[in-house]
Amino acid sequence: VTGAMGGIGTAVCQELAKAGHKVVAAYHPEFDKPEEWLAEQKAAGFDFIAVGGDVGKLEDCQKMVAEAEAKAGPVDILVNNAGITRDATMSRLSRDMWDAVMDTNLGSCFNLSKLVWEDMRAAKFGRIVNIGSINGQAGQYGQVNYAAAKSGIHGFTKALAQEGARFGITVNAVAPGYVDTDMVRAVPADVLEKIVARIPMGRLGRAADIARGVVFLTGDDADFITGSTLSINGGQ
Repeated sequence: VTGAMGGIGTAVCQELAKAGHKVVAAYHPEFDKPEEWLAEQKAAGFDFIAVGGDVGKLEDCQKMVAEAEAKAGPVDILVNNAGITRDATMSRLSRDMWDAVMDTNLGSCFNLSKLVWEDMRAAKFGRIVNIGSINGQAGQYGQVNYAAAKSGIHGFTKALAQEGARFGITVNAVAPGYVDTDMVRAVPADVLEKIVARIPMGRLGRAADIARGVVFLTGDDADFITGSTLSINGGQ
């Protein structure tokens, strides 16, 4: 699970563990606090393996996958969850802001999928779940980079699913709406109020709402679902 130590990532790790999987949590050394997070999870009854690196860089991903395989065995489920924002209107959006979001949010899907793909093909089994976004489906003011990356994830998912189908590999996406995470809570209060007002269910999503969707798509009950996007957004 990439981006494992954020709100949605933590919930995904926990729900996968509850489903009986051995979970490797990928984190970014500059932004995450792995020892603190691992201790919190252990206190909650979860024993995870952690590997660090920048998912936007292929060489870092190579090291993370090698370490994950050494500690936990072949990767049969990949959850591409890592994501960042660098919000700005086009007038203020720099190329560096564009590249950072594209590399982390979309480039990471290529990097990690590429590295586990051949083993999944050989095993005739694999589950890849990519985390998209409602803003990749509908767009959002001031998020040209983020919306483009997340929209790219949906296209990536549909195309890769066609390649994996005959090898027993399913590739699906989950498109969360607005979820109660630190990233969303960083939005100005007046803007957040307007966002919630547009959600038919009248609340932000919970990280566990998204995580349960991910676990479903990795399970045997979903083995005929591939190339699909599961929208979890309270009706928005």
